[in-house]
Amino acid sequence: MSQALAEIPDELRDIIENIVTEDDEPVDNLFSEKQQTLLKRSLYSSWTPPPSEDKPKQRRKFLAAANVGIFFAVHEQPLVPDFFLSLDVEPHQNWYAKEHRTYFVWEFGKVPEFALEIVSNRKGKDLTGKFKDYARMGVNYYVVYDPQKHLGKDKLTVYELGFGKRYRPRKDYQLPELGLSLKIWQGEFEGHKNTWLRWLDAKGRLIPTGEERAQQAEAEVAKLRAELARQTGKPAKKRSK
Repeated sequence: MSQALAEIPDELRDIIENIVTEDDEPVDNLFSEKQQTLLKRSLYSSWTPPPSEDKPKQRRKFLAAANVGIFFAVHEQPLVPDFFLSLDVEPHQNWYAKEHRTYFVWEFGKVPEFALEIVSNRKGKDLTGKFKDYARMGVNYYVVYDPQKHLGKDKLTVYELGFGKRYRPRKDYQLPELGLSLKIWQGEFEGHKNTWLRWLDAKGRLIPTGEERAQQAEAEVAKLRAELARQTGKPAKKRSK
């Protein structure tokens, strides 16, 4: 038993010791795994959260994760979104310890601001049970991405928590509290050309992955060299690898 767990009250310690934080079930399909990776990688590679009101000059931390349980109350089953985003938190240094292995709301002190479910069939209850549970938990934005339209005519729906902890659909894909928005994007990721869900920043620009940033930088260098060659009349030298 870790020292931190030993300091927790007996009743809560016993509950935590018996909580199943992971069940080793695989992700449901390859597309969902790639989509989750794309969302997470672009945030960690290229995104800075908007400054907080109480600490406007301090860079904000965030946690983005896929298929990690959110435990809202000790006696309730967790919710396991396909992807979530939580501001102003970070994992404990000893994240192998039982009391730090997953997203215990009582440890992080808050619920995530954003939760996403990727629809792969009609069995997930994304618009029924989960819809109500995320609202009761207080997750400000709940997003349902249904690329194959299993649940209806809309591929993407963004819900925002309103009065009485009830979700209302937004007319756009904006997430004002996060300084983000969402976009359905046609393109290639990890060698797969597909329709993907992507992040946009507060100015409506696509948030790139690290690989995309490198490609953009290389293209800019090539453009500058070509312009220099045009002005000097000398052929541009290719970058050696």
